[in-house]
Amino acid sequence: VYRGSVKDFQGFDANQDAEALYNAMKGFGSDKEAILDLITSRSNRQRVEICQAYKSLYGKDLIADLKYELTGKFERLIVSLMRPPAYGDAKEIKDAISGVGTDEKCLIEILASRTNQQIHDLVAAYKDAYERDLEADIVGDTSGHFKKMLVVLLQGAREEDDVVSEDLVEQDAKDLLEAGELKWGTDEAQFIYILGRRSRQHLRLVFDEYLKIAGKPIERSIRGELSGDFEKLMLAVVKCIRSRAEYFAERLYKAMKGLGTRDNTLIRIMVSRSEIDMLDIREVFRTKYEKSLYNMIKEDTSGEYKKALLKLCGGDDDAAGEFFPEAAQVAYRMWELSAVKVELRGTVQPAGDFNDDGDAQVLRKAMKGLGTDEGAIIEVVTKRSNAQRQQILKAYKAHYGRDLMADLKSELSGSLAKLILGLMLTPAQYDAKQLRKAVEGAGTDESVLIEIMATRNNQEIRAINEAYQEAYHKSLEDDLSSDTSGHFKRILVSLALGNRDEGPENLTQAHEDAKKLADVSSNDSSDSLETRFLSILCTRSYPHLRRVFQEFIKMTNHDVEHAIKKRMSGDVRDAFVAIVRSVKNKPAFFADKLYKSMKGAGTDERTLTRIMISRSEIDLFNIRGEFIDLFDKSLHHMIEKDTSGDYRKALLVLCGGED
Repeated sequence: VYRGSVKDFQGFDANQDAEALYNAMKGFGSDKEAILDLITSRSNRQRVEICQAYKSLYGKDLIADLKYELTGKFERLIVSLMRPPAYGDAKEIKDAISGVGTDEKCLIEILASRTNQQIHDLVAAYKDAYERDLEADIVGDTSGHFKKMLVVLLQGAREEDDVVSEDLVEQDAKDLLEAGELKWGTDEAQFIYILGRRSRQHLRLVFDEYLKIAGKPIERSIRGELSGDFEKLMLAVVKCIRSRAEYFAERLYKAMKGLGTRDNTLIRIMVSRSEIDMLDIREVFRTKYEKSLYNMIKEDTSGEYKKALLKLCGGDDDAAGEFFPEAAQVAYRMWELSAVKVELRGTVQPAGDFNDDGDAQVLRKAMKGLGTDEGAIIEVVTKRSNAQRQQILKAYKAHYGRDLMADLKSELSGSLAKLILGLMLTPAQYDAKQLRKAVEGAGTDESVLIEIMATRNNQEIRAINEAYQEAYHKSLEDDLSSDTSGHFKRILVSLALGNRDEGPENLTQAHEDAKKLADVSSNDSSDSLETRFLSILCTRSYPHLRRVFQEFIKMTNHDVEHAIKKRMSGDVRDAFVAIVRSVKNKPAFFADKLYKSMKGAGTDERTLTRIMISRSEIDLFNIRGEFIDLFDKSLHHMIEKDTSGDYRKALLVLCGGED
């Protein structure tokens, strides 16, 4: 099935098009609209024919005339469209290694993503256009393991056999683990050999096997074991093996997000993928970033340049509101990965040689007399487990007859006070307090209710209920019922019972549950839709729900999260989405929340503090891994950049390290 956005123009006449372009450029000025309409609606093969016809009719070079008549980004885009794909890649690589410095990102993008045949065509085109050897030029402009991997990719010798040996899959996964995680230092040659030569189908299975035996995705090991441009190249290879469409969707998003636009990247991808997989890229983009590629281009570019890019994009998926096979495959793969058991690890461990009385004395000394030694308080509180902090509270009262919480409250202030005092509460007391704050007073903080209630297990929910009753002499269920309404209230009350099934998946039941969620027959009322989702999402076990979601994708070609967003709204939608994301990958859910708390202007310190406290002894180490996978920056780095003073010091200790 053809998945490009640009197709052969029906009724094509090369001479007629050449004449139209000549007329658009003759005289004073040029008709840019006519040029972009014609060129973006012809396939590359047809554009090459137009160039030949133009030279035959007028004795002139069409590309030279276009360069003369057009300017800036629009000129670069139109001229790029006129080159055959291999010559376009050759020009990009030539520009990347010419002059001062090297554009390593361009080299990585092209060589990591092209097929064997595309690589062979590129090498030949480079030789033809520049009378130089591409491999020799790249060897002369790069170094180390980065150079070695580029040379391997330049051979265009990746295996293409779809028959996969299970024994070899297991051996390659084991060899990669032993070359990195299990070795002092790293055997880069093993990574180069396996990732540079094995077939795509084989490597996908190797990555799945690696996740099972290493307990982490291959990408995370590459980040930990390799560095610099070599690391970036190997990550790009892995991403392209998994899904080229997903790789290019991510490249396009990064080219346009934030201030400024990386126009060279945007042009290169829009041109090179327009006749290959632009429809797949659009689908994945819409699913992954919750906005269409079309709309992001529209917001980020202008003028004829924008119009031409939008024509290459080929349509607005926000308007269509659909979900397609490539996006479904990406979603399905993510569900399969989430089903693999990974050991959850906190960043705060019980202190060795713990002495509760000694710690109580250190804290008293830090608060006695004029001034407060915040550093000493941070050193003790952030480096003890919660159980040890409870012992310190008792030792402090026994030794000094004073309430440590009251003393800390009087000595500390602001964000640091909230963080330290939160750490001194038990997890259940802390969650109960956050829930109480969310419902008391004017207005309700639904996001806090959703975050806590959607992510805690049965044991944690029951402990929260007890702590809430003890602290506020009211039941949590009563307060949730009085402060919320409708389906949202019913979801929270169901979750507050702490009665979720805890058994394994039941495949027959999972199929029935998926069928129930997928049923959108017109005679169903809105009420029954939310009720069906509630009866399954709020009661089934996590392993079972993972299977339900996989069955849902098979049945509908949709991801269940996409279906929720399309069919529901408001707090009900947000609650169900939070449950789905928590089931899928709880550390990734919290990584996303942490990122959003710090990105852009200002910091949501309440969310940042709450998650850092509540996850520090559960899965903050895993959250760090997901954070860097999702956002290409470490949690440690973002906290360091976005906070300050003693609050920052305490958060960084809880974070537990720089990734």
